[in-house]
Amino acid sequence: MTIFDEKRADLEKYEFMMGDERGRLAVALDLLTDSLILTGQHGVYCISNRNPSKPRLDLQAVLAGIEGAKVLIQSVMANLEAQRHGREAAATQANHSAAE
Repeated sequence: MTIFDEKRADLEKYEFMMGDERGRLAVALDLLTDSLILTGQHGVYCISNRNPSKPRLDLQAVLAGIEGAKVLIQSVMANLEAQRHGREAAATQANHSAAE
């Protein structure tokens, strides 16, 4: 079973609302958020010997990687949104100019 099968309902919902690319990125962001939560919960039990207020170094690295991936996906989604708004503004301006 692929991720497309497992998350079919979420993919259909988000792709309908946001388009294919942004919808898939939104589902990926949800998956990363879920992974971040589970890893964070695991970090409560796997504390560092050096600093008991933090998770072990390997979990810190995983958490940092997931956070970094989320930031990258959010930046791509923001860029796609800006491009979409730019195309819509250009189309509106072209329609307005043609009407004059």
